[in-house]
Amino acid sequence: MSDPLIKLDYDGPVAILSNNRPGKHNAANDEMDQQLFAALDELRTRDDVRAVVWRGEGKSFSSGRDTTQLGVRTEDVSNLDFIERGHAGTQGFFALEAPILVALKGWVIGGSFERALLCDLRVAGESARMRLPEILHGVVPDSGGTARLFQMAGHGIAADLALTGRILDAEEALRHGVVSRVVPDDQLDETCLEMAHAIARHSAFAVKMFRRTLARMADPLVLASIQEEAITQTLVQASDDYAEMKAARAEEREPVYRRR
Repeated sequence: MSDPLIKLDYDGPVAILSNNRPGKHNAANDEMDQQLFAALDELRTRDDVRAVVWRGEGKSFSSGRDTTQLGVRTEDVSNLDFIERGHAGTQGFFALEAPILVALKGWVIGGSFERALLCDLRVAGESARMRLPEILHGVVPDSGGTARLFQMAGHGIAADLALTGRILDAEEALRHGVVSRVVPDDQLDETCLEMAHAIARHSAFAVKMFRRTLARMADPLVLASIQEEAITQTLVQASDDYAEMKAARAEEREPVYRRR
C-alpha cells in the first residue's frame, strides 16, 4: 500500500495534519484533496481534539495545484460542479471545533495558500514564499483566499498578489499580518506544536466562543466570495481569452486577447 498523501496523527489533544507528497513539493492532486477532506471530516467527529497543526513534509508546505492536472477532468462533470464540489470540501475548514495552526515553509502557492489563509493562525518559516499565480495561467483565485487577504492586508496587497503573481516572502507577510510569527525553519514544527498545546490547555468553551465571535465578523465575506468565485471561474474557463491563452502556449506564440 502506498503512503497516504495526507497523514493524520495525534499528540494528545493536538491533531497533526501533514501534506505528504514531498517529492512534488506537496503539490495537490485530486486524490490528495479527497484525503484532506476526509481528514477534516474525521477531525469534525473528534471531541477530544483541541487544536490542529497543518504542516508539510519535505521542503515546502505546498506548491499548489499539481500542474499536470490543471484544466484536466477525470470524470464527466461540468466546470461549475467540479469547482463547487471542491468548495464544499474546503468549507470543512470552517466546521472544525478546534482552531487550525498552519506551519508554512518553502513554496506556499495558489489554492494551498488560499486554504491556509482560511485557517486560524499561520506561522512562517524563514524559507516561506507565498504567491497567487492563477492569473498567469489565465484563471482567477477561487478558494476565498483573496477575501481573507483583503481582510488582513487590504485591497492593495490582495490586488498586487493576485494581479501580478509576485512572491510574498515571510518577512513581508509578517508586516502585512498574513502570518503572526516568523521562525527559523528548523524551529517551525516545534513552535506550532507548542502554540497548539498552549491553546489546548485553555478553556475549551472560551476558545470556542472567541472563534465564534471572530467567525461572525470574518466568515460571511469569505463565504460570499467563494460563491462568487465559483461563477467567475466557470465563466473564465469558458471564455475566448482562456481558449486563446491555451492555444498560444501550445503554439509557442504571444496570445491575442479580445477581452471576452
